[in-house]
Amino acid sequence: MFGDDDSGENFEETLRSVARELGRAVERAMDKVDADEVADAIGVDPLAARDWVEGASIWLRAHVENLGDEAARQVAKPRRTAAGADALRSAAPHPLDLPTEEQGLALAALDSGRWTVEPGTDALVATGEGPAPSDALGIVRELRVRDWLAADAEITLVGRHALSRWLDDATPR
Repeated sequence: MFGDDDSGENFEETLRSVARELGRAVERAMDKVDADEVADAIGVDPLAARDWVEGASIWLRAHVENLGDEAARQVAKPRRTAAGADALRSAAPHPLDLPTEEQGLALAALDSGRWTVEPGTDALVATGEGPAPSDALGIVRELRVRDWLAADAEITLVGRHALSRWLDDATPR
């Protein structure tokens, strides 16, 4: 990409350096956050706001720490797309994807009526007997991205086919 290997290593080190500086900037910014001001602004308990700010700070630091290495790895990966090839060809889920265990269970529970999407939200709720969904928000997004669940929370035709594939795959042979 940059000619010799030395240039690539310099670029990767530059990315790491930028990420380290970004991490330091995030730490400085998080140290300046006044949890009491946040609590007053949004009307929550100051102790809860401090816990939230501390948790957010820990999360940000953990993710920014590895940012330089991850960026360097991405840059160092060889490009596999041929010139003129559609780089976004595989960006969307394939219509014949096999649902994961969680997605299949959600489709089955939605189909049977044991789970529904709570009106006005994107969260699954249990309406009958049996376990509640483990990822009530995330699973709805996953099903919608694959066009398995319509905006009105009904399973689409493609979703019914996905459920059939999942059930067929789960059937012992």
